[in-house]
Amino acid sequence: MTATVVLDMADLPMQRPSAPASAAQARARFFNSGNAFDVKLPEVPARLFAPPKEGRFGVFDCDQSQALGCGFAATTPLMLARYVRIAVRDALLPLDVCATGSVWYVISGGGRVTGAVDSFAFGAGDVFLLPGASGYRLEAGAEGALLWTVGNEPQLAFERAQPAPVADATIDAVHYPAAEIERQFELIFSTGTRDETSGRALIFSSDRQAAARNLTPTLTLSFNTLEPRTHQRAHRHNSAAITLVVQGEGCHSMVGGERCPWEPWATLVTPPGAPHSHHNEGAHGARFLIVQDGGLHYHARTMGFQFLEAVQARLQA
Repeated sequence: MTATVVLDMADLPMQRPSAPASAAQARARFFNSGNAFDVKLPEVPARLFAPPKEGRFGVFDCDQSQALGCGFAATTPLMLARYVRIAVRDALLPLDVCATGSVWYVISGGGRVTGAVDSFAFGAGDVFLLPGASGYRLEAGAEGALLWTVGNEPQLAFERAQPAPVADATIDAVHYPAAEIERQFELIFSTGTRDETSGRALIFSSDRQAAARNLTPTLTLSFNTLEPRTHQRAHRHNSAAITLVVQGEGCHSMVGGERCPWEPWATLVTPPGAPHSHHNEGAHGARFLIVQDGGLHYHARTMGFQFLEAVQARLQA
C-alpha cells in the first residue's frame, strides 16, 4: 500500500501518540500551527424575541442554542435572556440561578424575592441583581408579574461550573427601585455631554463592583436613552449585547446592515463585533436596557469599542 504524502502541514490530520504507555498518555491529541486555529463556529444570529403572550405563565428562554451549536440554553455564547411571568398571588418555586449572577427588570406588576438573600419587594420599573444560588422564590402580588432577566448561565455551562455559594460570591443582591432610577436619569439630563460621549445612559454597578464599573465580574448593564428624531452613532464592540425595548415608538436598530424594528418589550440580540446603530424617528424619547458580556472583555482588554463614522472619516481623508 502506498503511503499518502501530505505536502502542506495544514492538511495533516489530528495526530495521536504512537505508543502510549498509560491511559493519560493515550488521551493526548496534536494539531499544528497550520490548522489548529482554523476553528469555524456558527455565527451569533441577530434576532428579535417577543415577550410571552398574555395568559402564558412560567419561564420563557430566548434560546438560540440550536443556531449556536451548543448543548445548553443560550441567547449568545455567554448569556441567556429569559422572560418570567407569574400569575396573580402565585409563586415561582424553586428558582435556581445557575450563574455568577443575573440581572432582572420588572416589566409589569410586582411582588417579592425570598430565599437565598434577604427578602425585598419589587415593583414595575425596578431593576435588581441576584447572585447565583438555588431555592429563590419569586412571589407575585395582586397584579401578577412579568419580568425580564439575563444571566451568564451559558458561560458556566460551557465549563460545567457551578456558582460560588452566596457567602463566597463576588456580588451581593442589589435592588435599584424605579424611583431612584428616575432620580439618576434627572441628574444625567441636567448635565451636558462631550462629542465622544456615547449618548446618555445610566450604568448600573454596586459597592463591590464599583472599581470595575460592572454589574457582575462578567456582565455590564446600561439603561440607554434616545431623544426624539435622533440616532445613536454607528459603532461596534467585541462584546455581545442583549437589549430590552422599554419604550420607543417609531424606533429601530440597524444591525449588520439589517433593519430591526422595535416592538414593545422585545429582546434584540446584537452579535459580537457587528456594526449597529439605534434610531428614534418618533416624537417621544426612547429607553432600552442593554446587558453585555463586557466585564470579560474589559478584563481581557479586548472590548474594541469604535464609532464607525469616525473610522470611515479617517479612511476617506
